[in-house]
Amino acid sequence: MSQTDRWLLPDAIEEVQPPLAEHVERLRRRSLDYFQRWGYELVMPPQAEFLESLLAGMASDLDLLTCKVTDQSSGRLLGISPDLTQQVARMDAHSIGREGVARYCYCSPVLHARKASLLSSRNPLQLGAELYGTASGDADLEIICLMVGLATDVGLDTLTLDVGHVGIYRGLVDRLQLAPAQRAELFDLMRQRALPELQAWLEQEVDDEDARGVLLALPGWSGGPEVLAGLSDRLARFDVAGPLAALRSLVDTLQARLPEVTLHIDLAELRDYNYHTGLVFSLFHREHGHAIAKGGRYDDTGAAYGRSRPATGFSADLKTLAKLTPERRSARPRRIYVPARPDATLQQTVRQLRAEGEVLIQGFEEVAAEARTLDCTHRLAEHAGAWHIMPLDDAHSGLDSTTTEGLKTTDG
Repeated sequence: MSQTDRWLLPDAIEEVQPPLAEHVERLRRRSLDYFQRWGYELVMPPQAEFLESLLAGMASDLDLLTCKVTDQSSGRLLGISPDLTQQVARMDAHSIGREGVARYCYCSPVLHARKASLLSSRNPLQLGAELYGTASGDADLEIICLMVGLATDVGLDTLTLDVGHVGIYRGLVDRLQLAPAQRAELFDLMRQRALPELQAWLEQEVDDEDARGVLLALPGWSGGPEVLAGLSDRLARFDVAGPLAALRSLVDTLQARLPEVTLHIDLAELRDYNYHTGLVFSLFHREHGHAIAKGGRYDDTGAAYGRSRPATGFSADLKTLAKLTPERRSARPRRIYVPARPDATLQQTVRQLRAEGEVLIQGFEEVAAEARTLDCTHRLAEHAGAWHIMPLDDAHSGLDSTTTEGLKTTDG
């Protein structure tokens, strides 16, 4: 690599610069505080684990996202965490081992070996919350309300909530008794929503005419809550009454609980089909082309660690949320310039103000222009033997002079 190329970063690897970095950090603190007010406890999974532990019970998609290295201590393969959900499942099953309902939250960087989607980052800052220990629909409702509430709390509005249930598709496919290879082919076609190819495949592989019609219609069952009307009769022959009732009940409750959110039903939403076991949901914002948060029910993740527990949760990339809330960037605290003076009273004032939460930037020169270079908004000025906070652009503060020496200013 030439010297001129050493500043380049790998494809889709992001750095975060000020003031966005400060904005991201404020959102991290605000988000975790929000989770904790709902009773969610903070966990910090490690950045790397043995590969077989990290990928236990997971689909091949996560394997492809995992960066793998050799552990110099043991010689075994390590995986750099691409997703915290499986690690939290391991912690719940083994490290924590709590009985009954448990609520966890987290915010940590993860690393992807490749982009998960066309415009995604390979080093997201994964923020999420998970609820273990109950299969109740009320748990799914809580997680969805938590997800929407967080988005609202950080300043996002005009939200659309996309809801589906993988149990409906699974019930349809189970009836056909397809071979594993056929299931994989059908899943790929359904996920791509390639209707002509799907129709051709169904005509060739599925003898049940009613099942063919339902599977071909499934991608079209997408829209507002009215999509669910009449589906009970249409799907009566298939073992999907439970998932359909759960979805309808959730939608009815969400309409009353979150009237400000646009609800969208999508029965062909098969994201992470091999991982999710029930409801799936995604949150969209009008200024972003992809989901800003997504989640669902995953009741079998702990089985790989010897303790299967029902679970539901969601996650988001905190950096994406930060980029969608630019108005928060202007909320930076005032930055107060401290002139270079060997003054005991000045240093005492600085200590007191920092203890009160003020941001003070020590200058190293007597030149007032340095305050602007340091992006300061205010400065300390001496008056009658005491130091006072003055606006940086105060007309009487003497900023046009070459030095701060001898300024006598009043509070502003």
